[in-house]
Amino acid sequence: MAGAEEMAGERARMVERQLVARDIRDERVLEAMGTIPREAFLSEVDRGRAYADAAVGIDAGQTISQPYMVARMTELLAIRPGERVLELGTGSGYQAAVLATLGAEVLSLERHPELARQARARLDDLGLGERVRIQVADGSLGDRASGPYDGIIVTAAAPAVPQELRDQLAEGGRLVIPVGARDLQTLLLVERHGSDWIETPHGGCIFVPLIGPGGFPE
Repeated sequence: MAGAEEMAGERARMVERQLVARDIRDERVLEAMGTIPREAFLSEVDRGRAYADAAVGIDAGQTISQPYMVARMTELLAIRPGERVLELGTGSGYQAAVLATLGAEVLSLERHPELARQARARLDDLGLGERVRIQVADGSLGDRASGPYDGIIVTAAAPAVPQELRDQLAEGGRLVIPVGARDLQTLLLVERHGSDWIETPHGGCIFVPLIGPGGFPE
């Protein structure tokens, strides 16, 4: 298995070739993703693929998103230190780690108990556990009780933007979500201004489906 120094080199190349070269401009996002050891969020057998320009499978039929997609969604969310973020779909915990490194206070919902357990352990090992609270729950409709949120990020695809998520955004809040069919979606940014929502598409993408009342049937 590659050593820490080799992984650091791969991480730096990932930032330059996959993020900077594709117009990710937020220096805070670039620094966070250049610092966090993505390999720590994969099984030992898959760590050699940590910085591949692709999503990588994890347990429970889920994935850790392509590095560019993580960076793009994070940049669109435009979170500042101290802001509160709701994440739907903890998965490996990598996206939550990026948000926590940027100073966000994260509530992450995960329907698979084993993924939640693994993510908690990884975040604790990296010293990020205090900034990320993980709950095992059907998060397809968010968590109204803990809202409103400055940002909501959905790491699975929904057929439409659930109204419940719109309602849980704070004034000026931003929601990033893949919307469309099971096999192809559009990455959508939704911004709240009073009772109005501005929706902006940001290209095609493919995510695993969001399961539950706010997503697709199981």
